[in-house]
Formats: sequence, C-alpha cells, structure tokens
Amino acid sequence: MTPLDMVVTLRRMRFAGRWFPCTLGKGGITDSKREGDGSTPRGLHRIVGMLYRPDRMARPADWALPIRPGDLWSDDAGDEDYNQMVRAPYDHSHERLRRADPLYDLVILTDWNWPYAVKGRGSAIFIHRWRRPGYPTEGCVALQPNDLRWIAPRIRFGTRLIVR
Repeated sequence: MTPLDMVVTLRRMRFAGRWFPCTLGKGGITDSKREGDGSTPRGLHRIVGMLYRPDRMARPADWALPIRPGDLWSDDAGDEDYNQMVRAPYDHSHERLRRADPLYDLVILTDWNWPYAVKGRGSAIFIHRWRRPGYPTEGCVALQPNDLRWIAPRIRFGTRLIVR
C-alpha cells in the first residue's frame, strides 16, 4: 500500500494521510459481486478514469473527461456493451450519467469487471458523492462532495481503491 491508495473500510476511507467518512453498498462488502446485489466488491481496484459535469464544475484534473448529454453506462449483462460507457439512444438497461441530481457530477471510475466484463459479475463501481451521510449506494463508494473534490485532483497514475 502507498499513501496514494484509497483504503476503504465500512464507514471511512484513508487517502493521502487523511481520513474521510464514506458509504458503501446497501448489501455490504462482498467477495462474490453480482449484478444488482447492491454490494461493494472487496479487493484491489485500479482507478481508470474520471468523469465530471462541465456545466456544474471546473475540470477537477487534467485527465478528467466531461459527461455529455446522452452519456450512459450499460448495466445489461445480456448486451455486448455491458459495463461500458455508451451513448443514447441505447435500447438496453443502463444508468444515465448526466443526471438531474448532483450524484454523478464527479465520478471516479474503477476497473471493477472492466474492460472485459464477465456477464452478471456486476457493472461499474464508481466513487461519487453521497446522497447524505450514512445513506448506502447500489455498490459504489460515496463521499461527501467537498471531500470528493479534494481527492480528485490528487489522484495519480497508480492510485488504487482497496476495499477491505
């Protein structure tokens, strides 16, 4: 482990020598993640991308990509684009990345079941803002907005999410 790893336990994350409160999936932490189980997968996950809403915030890091209207994430295990970013129109089950609420204004992408997704093993595990303190996610890691904005520009090549 390095100081640039994000180490997560049930209620907090350590990163860059600081501790941050966080929330995890409503199904807890699991060793056998499945699509729709609401669990956060235990293990070591590389950080592979960052997305942000340019109409709501400045670019958080020089490598962050904007979320555009029509950007979606496929969660349809039966589709060839399962666990990939796709564009509308898209006839399969998906999650809208450009949401009306601020939940996905800043999203850090992990390599969970990516880039070669195993069908049904679970789609993306994001790091995003929480709805409110203690409110669980569908499997992602969620932080308070100010903490997420502090962390984002400090992520470097090699930063990992470690869920214990």
